[in-house]
Amino acid sequence: MEIKLSEHFTYKKLLRFCLSPIVMMVFTSIYGVVDGFFVSNFAGKTSFAAINLVMPFIMVLGGFGFMVASGASALVAKTLGEEDVKRANEIFSMAIKFTVILGVITSVVGIVFMRPISVLLGAEENMITDCVVYGRTVLAFNTAFMLQNGFQIYLSVAEKPKLGLYYTVAAGLTNMILDAVFVGLFNWGVAGAAVATGISQCVGGILPIFYFIRGNDSPLRIINAKCEARPLIKACTNGSSELMSSVSSSIVSALYNFQLLKYAGQNGVATYGVLMYIQFIFVAIFIGYTIGMSPIVSYNYGAQNKDELKNLFRKSVIMMSAAGIIMMILGKALASPLSEIFVGYDDELCAMATHAFGIFAYAFVLTGINIFASALFTALNNGAISAIISFLRTLVFQSVTVIVFPMIFDIDGIWYAITFAEVFAFIISVSFIIAKRKKYGYA
Repeated sequence: MEIKLSEHFTYKKLLRFCLSPIVMMVFTSIYGVVDGFFVSNFAGKTSFAAINLVMPFIMVLGGFGFMVASGASALVAKTLGEEDVKRANEIFSMAIKFTVILGVITSVVGIVFMRPISVLLGAEENMITDCVVYGRTVLAFNTAFMLQNGFQIYLSVAEKPKLGLYYTVAAGLTNMILDAVFVGLFNWGVAGAAVATGISQCVGGILPIFYFIRGNDSPLRIINAKCEARPLIKACTNGSSELMSSVSSSIVSALYNFQLLKYAGQNGVATYGVLMYIQFIFVAIFIGYTIGMSPIVSYNYGAQNKDELKNLFRKSVIMMSAAGIIMMILGKALASPLSEIFVGYDDELCAMATHAFGIFAYAFVLTGINIFASALFTALNNGAISAIISFLRTLVFQSVTVIVFPMIFDIDGIWYAITFAEVFAFIISVSFIIAKRKKYGYA
């Protein structure tokens, strides 16, 4: 039986509703990891380092899709809570159209400036070609990528999280199979990995359009609605924290790569790539939970159901805290076997990755709470606070620590940086949660 946004959520019901988005995000991360696995093992560590070097720029452009979807989904769910289904569908339809327009623009910009951006990000001469080929090919599919990210969120708002999971699994299997064929069998290197990723994004980004265009049994469908500036500006403003997080993370990734090139050369960049791929899987659990939780919060905020807001807040804090501790323990225990998967062919590189992830894993204890805090304020349509938390967490604190800590602890300072950044972000998150608890009534 499908769970409605208007229901009272026990732990069991909340986990059931959020399970599909969690599995969906983990699966998305895993099939992203498959790209890295095939490139690293079949094309070598230079190609692996190249795609990780340009990935921050690609994620910045894709972040515009997250911005629109996160902000619009909160507005749509709140409007559904106010029992205005027609207006909710108008906002939803505007957001889809606007995402397509942004996707086309960002694709053109990215393709044109891929080479100078690669140089700016620090690509060495033997990496430039791979950076440009991978970046331009992936960005040709950027519209589908942005739509895919959006539909993962909208399907939870539409009370169809399982359908979002099915689309993601289909896209993931497509990517895995094509990676094996294009990179492993045909030996196309980074170009093969990029084409495999692009085709899979079309599966996840284009197919859901047909579901929402035709009649369906969800509250949402794409209708003929003219684009209005006010709701789109509100959606972009409210979702700015997601764009800020994407932009900040990408800038910080570039900064990490600069520092690692300085302290450890290409091995350092490749090690950071391994850490990021593994981190994607762990953090995907937190992000998947917030994708499922956010529309429930937005709906009850619109319906002014403060008792349910308190219930959701309390249960979320407990689950995020417990999950963070469990992930830290798993991260330290699995550091060696996970590193072996990616760079087992190079003993020195594998040892560096194992050591780095053992330090890096401490960050997971507080990561979930900080991600939840930012998502909570987005769901409550307070994009400003959400953006501040994301900005400080992903840009300011990480930038400062990754610059300062290596001066004290050498290369280990780079691996410790993210943990201390999460500690500082936790202080900010808790401060805002306490300050706004009476206004929103969640505690």
